[in-house]
Amino acid sequence: MVESKKRTPLSWAAGEGHDEVMKLLLGCQKVNPNLTDEVGRTPLLWAAERCHFGVVQLLLGCEDVNPNIPDNIGRTPLSRAAEEGHDDVVQLLLAQEGVNPDIPDYYGKTPLWWASFAPNKRTANLLQARQAANPDAV
Repeated sequence: MVESKKRTPLSWAAGEGHDEVMKLLLGCQKVNPNLTDEVGRTPLLWAAERCHFGVVQLLLGCEDVNPNIPDNIGRTPLSRAAEEGHDDVVQLLLAQEGVNPDIPDYYGKTPLWWASFAPNKRTANLLQARQAANPDAV
């Protein structure tokens, strides 16, 4: 687990899966759900990686959340969820308008590539079923 001294309360709540705290914080007009910590992770990325479905759903419900913001090594929320085999979160992200399943990280690895190492193969199947997911991408 990456610990960061520069994580916002929203980021901590997202990473720990605290739905009620998320609702409270997202109700504040000054909260920016796209702020990144010192390793470039957004609250959405933390929640997606740790399979906090309810938190991911809350964040995607915010009109200004960008689901494609990568961390400092180019990994997106979809990429992190795919690597961990979090099928329900991957499916939720893929249903979100504007989510790009082919964004490579800084090493050229796409969410589909990471999903090939997931604990189950359903995640890779979900990404392959998405027309834009390129099986030839590294």
